Amino acid sequence: MDHSGHGTDMHMDLPPFTLGRGLEFSFDAFFLFGSLLALALYGWGVLRLRRRGDSWPLGRTIAFTLGVLTVILVMCTKLNDYGMVMFSVHMVQHMVISMITPILVLLGAPVTLALRALPPAGRGRKGPRELLLALLHSRYMRVITHPAFTIPMFIASLYALYFTPLFDFLMESRTGHIAMMVHFFAVGLIFFWPIMGVDPGPHRPGYVMRMLELFAGMPFHAFFGIALMMASQPMIRTYADPPASLGIDPLLDQRWGGGIAWAFSEIPSVLVLIALIYQWYHSEQRAAKRSDRAAERNGDQELEAYNAYLASLQARGQ
Repeated sequence: MDHSGHGTDMHMDLPPFTLGRGLEFSFDAFFLFGSLLALALYGWGVLRLRRRGDSWPLGRTIAFTLGVLTVILVMCTKLNDYGMVMFSVHMVQHMVISMITPILVLLGAPVTLALRALPPAGRGRKGPRELLLALLHSRYMRVITHPAFTIPMFIASLYALYFTPLFDFLMESRTGHIAMMVHFFAVGLIFFWPIMGVDPGPHRPGYVMRMLELFAGMPFHAFFGIALMMASQPMIRTYADPPASLGIDPLLDQRWGGGIAWAFSEIPSVLVLIALIYQWYHSEQRAAKRSDRAAERNGDQELEAYNAYLASLQARGQ
């Protein structure tokens, strides 16, 4: 299928959308090969750790795999074809690849896995592991993971894209469509990484501040969806004239898309809150264990000091 535009003969022949048709496989080289490469590299990292006797949590592997599979689901099926001519289907793609996919990928801790699996380059040399560490500690990463950047970018990806001619321009070519989807994924990563990511990062506020960052950005998705649902005419030119074979009303389709955007603002919030509470609980547990061990060491030292004091008194008495 040609994804280079939204008016080709094949797009005109699309039958009315059903879930069964939407889930049929549709080849997209960029996202399919990219997803398979990501799974292969992650699997290589896990195998490398196990061969040297180290463990890697199964839950992280499952989370990362599910995250990559969501990309295949929305970009390598007929959902991608229908998403070129139906705004509601496109919005499903957008919400999944900008929210669900990043959350699952981040829970898979791919950066931590890479740091553990990649071999050191040796003294005085820089290999992939050293370059990755340098990137993590760079000023660039401190800027793009700071809430002063992530929250406005998260919001601008909706309003500045859909409510300007930029969206129509990107949808005119396959390259533009790919770039837009990659942008959605990247924005989701940098927004959720400081909030609930497992991997080390330059911006790591306390858990209460992380929750505030989450709630500072997510409501704008709901407002965006409501604006689309309340519009009295199609607001996005790309979807204003759908193929007749689909038998859909563009305004009703836009309202469905707005409802999807509104509903999806709730789902990631719940997932991230669960992950945050889980991480917070285990962080407190680890802190309590460290405190107990420190108290035991201090107690042993005090007992030794007291015994030494008694011994010195006895020596003086003799």
